[in-house]
Amino acid sequence: MEQVFVDTDVCLDLLSGKMPFNSRAEVLFSLADSGSIKICVSSISFANIDYVLRSQYTVKNTRQILAKFKTLVTVLTVDSKTIDLAIASDLNDFEDAIQHSCAVENYLGTIITRNIKDYKKASIKVMTPEAYISKPR
Repeated sequence: MEQVFVDTDVCLDLLSGKMPFNSRAEVLFSLADSGSIKICVSSISFANIDYVLRSQYTVKNTRQILAKFKTLVTVLTVDSKTIDLAIASDLNDFEDAIQHSCAVENYLGTIITRNIKDYKKASIKVMTPEAYISKPR
């Protein structure tokens, strides 16, 4: 089973229903739900998702959404080494550098994001959800 790292923006597309991006995120996460792929996210994605969703939902509803979401993904730890790698990274956006470092540290070969431009200096493959979904399996 292929393992991929999914950036927070794609997770938010799914959980917030952000149109028109939510439909692509739904297809991507349905691949994980069916066992076709394994989706990994960093632990900081949960904090970012909570922060954004609380403008849309109550705290209780946000926590319920996060609990359900957690069943679809594997949560990867962001530790001191991850932060050191992000600090030393050539990526300009620090949050993206953390995400990239987390994926690399866990030997994942692909990051799925809509934010391709901020990952230009990535050392692993970076794809949009559309590109990933349309690739042959």
